[in-house]
Amino acid sequence: MCTAITYQSSDFYFGRNLDLDRDYGERVTVMPRKFPFPMKCMPELTEHYALIGMAVIADGCPLFFEATNEKGLSMAGLNFPDNAFYCEPRKGRLNLAPYELIPWLLGKCATLSEVKEALSRLNVVGIPFSEGLPLTPLHWIISDKSCSLTLESTKDGLKIYDNPWGVLSNNPPFDLQIRNMNKSNALPGDFSSESRFIRAAYLKEKASPKSSEDESVNQFFRMLSLVSVPEGCVLTKEGKPHFTLYSSCCNTDKGIYYYHRCDSCTVKKADMHKCNSDGYALCISD
Repeated sequence: MCTAITYQSSDFYFGRNLDLDRDYGERVTVMPRKFPFPMKCMPELTEHYALIGMAVIADGCPLFFEATNEKGLSMAGLNFPDNAFYCEPRKGRLNLAPYELIPWLLGKCATLSEVKEALSRLNVVGIPFSEGLPLTPLHWIISDKSCSLTLESTKDGLKIYDNPWGVLSNNPPFDLQIRNMNKSNALPGDFSSESRFIRAAYLKEKASPKSSEDESVNQFFRMLSLVSVPEGCVLTKEGKPHFTLYSSCCNTDKGIYYYHRCDSCTVKKADMHKCNSDGYALCISD
């Protein structure tokens, strides 16, 4: 369970709630332009745009939940159980594993139009990062200030949808979410993915733009708070509480990443431009 939203105010903002049953030691991470990101089927990614986002560091490699690059292009992966389907590598295709999509697309693309060209060659492959890190079923929202799209790899093939609402949650597939939007005549109040999608789209449409950075960031976190999941309200199949671990908001124009965790309302921030963007080493914040 997760919810991602976009917001145009004084600048353009992109962020999400990450909803899981436990934390994974995720940290705010800047991947500079020369960090060598290893790939399973493609050449190592060595020259790319700098990224900032929340990531788990595994064997020295950042596995991003979401990120924004230095050009203002953003992307988030959200849980998509029972519907995500990954393929075998195919000759002549852009063969990327799910955890490689964010670093590769944000590393190589400056705009959503460049992303669309890359997606015409994409094949999402079912190769885990390691034996101890199995594949996660995901779909993705990709946005710049012009528009957003949703990417889904399913048994029916790769699906790319224009996303005029600039929001995403989890199941059902995006085309069914669109049908739900068209037939909705009330604002739902439960924590289901369908309800959070409708509520997020409504909040984004009604939220007034603000003139300052502080007001815009506060407005963004208010919207996320209304689609967050308090601990104890939702349980996994195993009976574990499923709740919002953190909320994030990135000013994509300035490369400033704001976030707060579930145990605190204090908003922290990290500025990607205060790290060495031309460096080789990750810059990791608390």
